[in-house]
Amino acid sequence: MQKALDEMNLQLHHVISDITGTTGLAIIDSILAGERDAVKLAGLRDPRIRATEETIIKSLVGDYRPEHLFTLEQSLALYRGYEKQISECEFEVQRFMKKLETKTSQTAHPLSLAKDSVKKCKVMSPAKALSLREEAYRILGVDLTTIPGISVLHIQTVVAEVGPDLSRFRSPAAFASWLGLCPDNDISGGKILWTGTRRVKNRFAVALRMAAQSLQGSRSALGEFYRRMRSRLGAPKAITATAHKLARIVYHLLITHEPYDEGVFARLKMGYRKRTENRIKAQAKALGFTLTPAIASNTVP
Repeated sequence: MQKALDEMNLQLHHVISDITGTTGLAIIDSILAGERDAVKLAGLRDPRIRATEETIIKSLVGDYRPEHLFTLEQSLALYRGYEKQISECEFEVQRFMKKLETKTSQTAHPLSLAKDSVKKCKVMSPAKALSLREEAYRILGVDLTTIPGISVLHIQTVVAEVGPDLSRFRSPAAFASWLGLCPDNDISGGKILWTGTRRVKNRFAVALRMAAQSLQGSRSALGEFYRRMRSRLGAPKAITATAHKLARIVYHLLITHEPYDEGVFARLKMGYRKRTENRIKAQAKALGFTLTPAIASNTVP
């Protein structure tokens, strides 16, 4: 659709963020119905669109050639066909999920206290995301969306790939190894030939890597961990390390059915600060600086 608009010299897809939204589809449908007046087309603008009506009018001045209109019509029909198939697939997924065993009682439902944990999802409406989150909570017995970076789509991947029971894995390390998120050494004759993570094709591991990458701007403890690893190891290794930590958290929550607790990281953060303080003191001593008792007793702010 964007290519057809470009060939007609229409810049609509450059002034609105999504031509498949309410405004974009309304204007395209009107164009295909025969409307050519830019003012009338711009009048279909949704009030929430940031672009002004005058800007949209200028973006709709072009050459409406019949061959490009035909391409636009075919592309729109193809887009709506895919949307229909996606809806049918989502309905089938929900039908299978309803057959899974319930792990929680309907009387104790903590989701009403944490509705803000539904992550923004561009491919799913908020109402649909909340419905999927509630269904996942019923199946898993714990709300995984409270983990920073984990969205309802990641939870759907958990249910599809590993299910609600992780008891088949003897430990979090075994689970991370199955995902291919832990270090692996190629040793021959007592000599390490290669070290790194194994290359495995696992959809859940891919979802965890995407979740880890989304933590770059997060103010949570996991976001701070990702940025710290990135400064030390670089982005690729930081993503793997953070995905490994997310896998361990998911394993713990699914095994114990305990809610996610951000306070656990506070103790780890204090340990990290203590190690940083000791390292700085050791470096200062090695460079010949003498720490006074007052400075030596201070902690890292």
